[in-house]
Amino acid sequence: MSVSKGLVTIGAATVLLFVVSAVFQPASVSSTSFSGMLPIAAVLAIAGLGQMLVVQQGGIDLSVAGGISLALVIVTHIPDGDDSRLLPAVLLALVFATAAGLLNGVLIGGLRLNPIIATLGTNALLYGVNIGISGGRPRITTRRLGSIAGGSTAGIPNSVFFALAALLVVSLLVKWTVAGRRFEAVGANPRAAGAIGLRVRSHQTLSYVWAQLLYCLGGILIAGITSQPIAYAGDTFLLPSVAVVVLGGTSLLGGRGFPVATVVAAVFLQQLTQLVDVMGVSPAISPLVQAAALAVGVSLYTVDWRALWALVGRRRPVAAPS
Repeated sequence: MSVSKGLVTIGAATVLLFVVSAVFQPASVSSTSFSGMLPIAAVLAIAGLGQMLVVQQGGIDLSVAGGISLALVIVTHIPDGDDSRLLPAVLLALVFATAAGLLNGVLIGGLRLNPIIATLGTNALLYGVNIGISGGRPRITTRRLGSIAGGSTAGIPNSVFFALAALLVVSLLVKWTVAGRRFEAVGANPRAAGAIGLRVRSHQTLSYVWAQLLYCLGGILIAGITSQPIAYAGDTFLLPSVAVVVLGGTSLLGGRGFPVATVVAAVFLQQLTQLVDVMGVSPAISPLVQAAALAVGVSLYTVDWRALWALVGRRRPVAAPS
């Protein structure tokens, strides 16, 4: 398989970012910084993979925050520190994630509602359940979940292995199976796909289901990484989940997706955020940095820069001969 333009671009940008970080803010690339950055980058990568599947179908999922937050609330409040109740809580979180994905899929793929409106409604519903369970109050993570999701193996945070496993599964299913090729064909041209007999609505619905399951995994990991996660922790992943998809080269119009580039973009964006934090800039600047990264990503892959430079060159006045 050929290397995508998005992977080359974001890969080079990530290497450059780490070099700049090491030169100007060495503290941002210390072992302590890495141990704090990588787990969050792993969760962002998982959320980004879910968002990528939806974007491949020409949609967008704004229920990321609700999906992540509800999952972490379920696996912290229902066990309430009791390891023996952790597995039932995880299974319940998966049930809610599947139901939320099906709801999004039916509203968008079946009833043809606008994805922004439909997923915002689902997000509000998920937060309603969230508040009903948690009352907006945090609970302490169980020891088992803390050791699994928040622990490390050979010095590498366990959350990174979960992210790599999610990347492997998504890449294999989308890039190396017949169903995956059909999935990308439906996203690239739904009308043509429908004309040759592909089930367009089923593929669109399933993209939201798989996305919610990935958000659920991210929420469970956040619950283990943070000893007492707040009930609204998923809010911080909404804009970044879209940004990493765009930075990875996946078109917002649908079609081919780039899982590896999306994961690399998650590392890039989280390191960029950490660099800004180490510089002592106000935390309010971080969303602006993420928005700027999203804008840059959109411009990189949608603007024909050669044509633009050619147009500027033609309009540049020619100096008169002396």
